[in-house]
Amino acid sequence: MTTTLPQLSLSGGVATIRLARPDAGNAVDLPTALALRDVVAEIASAAPSVHVVVLRADGRLFCAGGDVRAMAAAPDRPAFVAELAGVLHETLEALRALPVPVVAVVQGPAAGAGVGLVLAADVVLAADHVTFVAAYPSVGLSPDCGVSALLPGVVGARRAALFLLTGAPVDAATALDWGLVSEVCPAETLDARAGEVVAAIAALPRQAVGEAARLLRRSGERSYAASLADEAATIARLSSTDEAGALLAAFASPARPTPARPTTGDPT
Repeated sequence: MTTTLPQLSLSGGVATIRLARPDAGNAVDLPTALALRDVVAEIASAAPSVHVVVLRADGRLFCAGGDVRAMAAAPDRPAFVAELAGVLHETLEALRALPVPVVAVVQGPAAGAGVGLVLAADVVLAADHVTFVAAYPSVGLSPDCGVSALLPGVVGARRAALFLLTGAPVDAATALDWGLVSEVCPAETLDARAGEVVAAIAALPRQAVGEAARLLRRSGERSYAASLADEAATIARLSSTDEAGALLAAFASPARPTPARPTTGDPT
């Protein structure tokens, strides 16, 4: 089994990261983790030209999690697992620090670290046949990749506990009901729907949607008062940009159509 590293493509303001190790279920070994970190760093360096990041995968599975075979074969297992988790955690922090929205397109099952990748995204579109599973208990390990940190805020503490402590898989419909994914659609229409969502985000002012994504990511990490203060500072900062100035002026222009006054039956 050979390692095929994650692929990056940049086109029209869209940066697409593609997990490309389908023969291993896109399981993450150390070379894959290191390459994924480099890909995210490359996107960060190209940030002014990127409006949205799309996370995809080749093959039947979205991501089977960490490479269990590589863990089992490591001469110093704790050192290997610590290094693998450390690199993945650096990558996920960098991904969530990108100043643009991240959209995950989940075409197949996600397990373990794959769930962590899903949680790191802002918008998650999933095919109707996919499943999500913690996977950690089945190999005697605890959660990593931000799963224990982010899952309770996304699905609720009780559901997170059920998911992580039983290891039972969650189907796409349940994932939608829980809020783990944003939308579910038939597999044959997933790519088309992803294209619509990505295009809609890319068409909006980059800084505005990027700051909205940042504010949402920070919402569960601080107090309401701190969030309000950040919102006020951010909207004031954006109002000073040329783009916002032009859009605000156009919206306020007298030439803009005035909404029709509702009729009540009373001519006065």
